[in-house]
Amino acid sequence: MAKINLLPWREELRKERQQEFISIVVGVAIAAAALVWFVTDGIEGQYHAQKHRNAFVQKEMSVLSEQISEIKQLRDKREQLLERMKLIQDLQGNRPIIVRLFDEIARSIPDDLYFTSLDIKGTHVTVKGRAKSNNRVAALMRNFDESDWFDAPNLINVKAQKGGYNTFEVTMIQVDPKNAKQEDK
Repeated sequence: MAKINLLPWREELRKERQQEFISIVVGVAIAAAALVWFVTDGIEGQYHAQKHRNAFVQKEMSVLSEQISEIKQLRDKREQLLERMKLIQDLQGNRPIIVRLFDEIARSIPDDLYFTSLDIKGTHVTVKGRAKSNNRVAALMRNFDESDWFDAPNLINVKAQKGGYNTFEVTMIQVDPKNAKQEDK
């Protein structure tokens, strides 16, 4: 006799396969969710680590910019000090020159002539004064011309004043005889 199975075996097989499919889909979904969670967590960790590094770099940059500004201030102060030292050295070196210059001016003054003002700006010297006659002014010009300390004396004006005296103005250039001799060679 033939065996006939009248039970719904195909439906049971279909239900089993459907349950297997659902469990596989759920398993894949859980695995995908876990993978997404791990990847997202890793990316967030890297993001926070990079943010921390950026904050550290910004902090260090601000410290370095402060140090750079301090270095610039120190360099400026150093330059100012060097300029002051050079100026002091120049003044120390020129001290005997000023004394010698005034001595030479005093030696160049003829009798019956005196100065009312003496102005020295850099190497330009301007002398104003009074003299009894034009001959005294001419003698002063000759004395300045013969001096090693003055060059190119120039008579600006001579005016006769009431009272029998003349006012005059002379300009010239101050020369250091040591430097002038070295330039001639």
